Amino acid sequence: MTAPILQSKLPRVGTNVFSVMSAMAAEHKAINLGQGFPDFDCDPRLINAVTAAMQAGHNQYPLMPGVALLRQRVAAKVAALHGVQYDANTEVTITSGATQGILSAILAVVRAGDEVIVLEPSYDSYAPNIELAGGVVVPVALRSETFAPDFDAISAAMTAKTRAIIVNSPHNPSGRVWSAAQWDTLADLIAGRDIWLFSDEVYEHMVFDGAGHQSAALNSRLRERAFIISSFGKTFHVTGWKIGTVCAPAPLTLEFRKVHQYTVFTANSAMQHGIAEYLGDPQPYLTLPAFYQAKRDRFAAGLAAMPLRLLPCEGSYFQCVSYEDAPLLRDLTESECSAWLTREIGVTPIPLSAFYSIPTEQKVIRFCFAKRDDTLDAAVQRLAKLGSRDGVASR
Repeated sequence: MTAPILQSKLPRVGTNVFSVMSAMAAEHKAINLGQGFPDFDCDPRLINAVTAAMQAGHNQYPLMPGVALLRQRVAAKVAALHGVQYDANTEVTITSGATQGILSAILAVVRAGDEVIVLEPSYDSYAPNIELAGGVVVPVALRSETFAPDFDAISAAMTAKTRAIIVNSPHNPSGRVWSAAQWDTLADLIAGRDIWLFSDEVYEHMVFDGAGHQSAALNSRLRERAFIISSFGKTFHVTGWKIGTVCAPAPLTLEFRKVHQYTVFTANSAMQHGIAEYLGDPQPYLTLPAFYQAKRDRFAAGLAAMPLRLLPCEGSYFQCVSYEDAPLLRDLTESECSAWLTREIGVTPIPLSAFYSIPTEQKVIRFCFAKRDDTLDAAVQRLAKLGSRDGVASR
């Protein structure tokens, strides 16, 4: 008897660029500034809080929506930061990471044939999630280099089948941040339409230069139709713990939890209890913008003399650079450039083209600066082999 032929639900999905570049970094002993995770430890108090939770017996299933105290503290944090009230019982859910939260939100409201607008460059899980729901991905490019939303293009992409739009701010990979005015323009565009909003705000506590994070929740017209997704992994330097949050109005949360309970049911119990305890002190997330701004500025200062042009970074922990003026690099595609830097220089970035459904070449690569200062300094020292901004270098 022969086995049936498996028809893939995701025929275009292969090994992602992060796995490819990380493997290449390991092979060449390069400093990996490609994948977006810290190389430093979290606050020992958080480890102690989770350890205490385990020792206290919090090792069985918690409530499906999440530990009650954690949901209460998430609601209190949102109220304190934005003046917006979410009911901890009916409008806040703890997820197994933000990616699971995004997937469950999409599965909750996107049906076969529904169109979902994705602003590119974009995080790589969005499109497969939409396709798993039976939806149709409608990519709309952000403006070249500025990565500002092109509202004319967004409007032109909307049809009677448009069911949702995904917005990520602070933005991965560009580091740009949406303003209140941009959120308001989006609200104008989708007013009167049956369109949901998935607002990916996992870098909410990494907004720089004194600017506050403009959550979609602050816009009353958007809040009523929005799933607001965030991540403790990003905020507290524990990306491997996979603990996230989804805030949404009660009717949306009701549908969201129907999916959530049959995908993961709930998230890690002890970590939820430990984070709930740790979240009682707001200083770790209130001081995070200054912490990461210092790293951004340190890395930028090191690159300043090189033939690399830094693009604006207003938030997140990513710095995009243009290499179009670098003699050693300018004739290479973004993938070729990233591979060459890994092999020859010993520093691994990510090609920006990898964040598009159809690779788009702009001679831009992305570095992650969520690293120890000595890691960033060592990377800068290696990248100095590219020469100076005014000098001439040859391969």
